[in-house]
Amino acid sequence: MRAWQIEGAFGLDRLRMVDTPSEPVLRGQVRLAMRAVGLNYRDLMMVQGHYNPRQPLPLTPCSDGVGEVVEVGEDVDARWLGRRVSPIFAQGWRSGEPTREKLRTTLGGPLQGTLREEVVCDVGGVVEVPDYLSDAEAATLGCAGVTAWHAVVEQGAVRAGDVVLCLGTGGVSVFAMQFARMMGAEVIMTSSSDAKLERVKELGATRVLNYRETPAWGRAVKEMTEGRGVDVVVEVGGAGTLQESVDAVRVGGTIALIGVLAGGMQKVNVVPILMQNIRVQGVIVGDGEMFERMNRALAQHGLRPVIDRVVGFEDAVEAFEVMKGGRHLGKVCVAIKG
Repeated sequence: MRAWQIEGAFGLDRLRMVDTPSEPVLRGQVRLAMRAVGLNYRDLMMVQGHYNPRQPLPLTPCSDGVGEVVEVGEDVDARWLGRRVSPIFAQGWRSGEPTREKLRTTLGGPLQGTLREEVVCDVGGVVEVPDYLSDAEAATLGCAGVTAWHAVVEQGAVRAGDVVLCLGTGGVSVFAMQFARMMGAEVIMTSSSDAKLERVKELGATRVLNYRETPAWGRAVKEMTEGRGVDVVVEVGGAGTLQESVDAVRVGGTIALIGVLAGGMQKVNVVPILMQNIRVQGVIVGDGEMFERMNRALAQHGLRPVIDRVVGFEDAVEAFEVMKGGRHLGKVCVAIKG
């Protein structure tokens, strides 16, 4: 079996394709022949050693992906054979509240990830994906899709007529825009690229804002909403953008804190959070049942993930380079088979 691994030390220059033995399929497990993988910023951070510098190596990165069940273990219904499924981000988090134990079962660190030809996991750790999606589209759902769904629908409780602010035009933010529009909300999106802003307007964003041209974009967003502020902010920047998000959200609104693209530590004025009853909610992907609820909504509405590009398995490093350069809009995927 071929797999991409970080070997010896962190860094994109240490990411290599290797031949590894196939794992046995034990009781309650299934073997997936992987068809495609979707990259997330977490995967790049993991490869670079920024996510968890103490992560044991070698490690196969990536947590999103889709594959076909080609072998089942003892006590697994044979009807799983041939099904197209996606592994759950945290293999032990099927339902309920997250715990430390559940969050120690995440793919692509600490567990071996999806950027390989085969994945063996518990049958309870996979979810069937909608038939109408391509392999690349289906490969984006488990981490990026579920994270956006969790932020917008499950935590944000977005309703028709709400206004949602999505930062940037990466995979999670574009998914969040799509889900918010699906729920009947208006969406404001930010980017430093006018070309990307034009593209997201075509995809459904109601209004757009170039944050490079308008550094105080939090106040600008509030002005767009006639001083009220947005109902939900999908915050992927982290500490570096949190203050602007606080300025943009309405009294009693929600900031769904997802990423750390702009840094993890910075001074933030917490007084408005207290005085305006703002909820800052951390979002760590979601559980398997949440994944299934999202898939039902996708199928009902025929929503398709936005794919920026798909590269071949042998060119996986190129996909990471695209992610690192921020040149993409939506998702970057790696095709393994098909």
